[in-house]
Amino acid sequence: MAKRKDARVTVILECTGCIRNDVKKVSTGISRYITQKNRHNTPNRLELRKFCPYCYKHIIHGEIKK
Repeated sequence: MAKRKDARVTVILECTGCIRNDVKKVSTGISRYITQKNRHNTPNRLELRKFCPYCYKHIIHGEIKK
């Protein structure tokens, strides 16, 4: 049987604020979330507002490459 391409794919969301500000010297790390998206409904990159524990606020997390 032939394998078909699945519509749902796993994506990683990374904090855009931590990358631009190079994270505070006190905290180490970049906030990342794992989620799924439907490839057919959202073909471009996903961006969601999520809480960043390093920035201590809700900020946009963008999709990154694996």
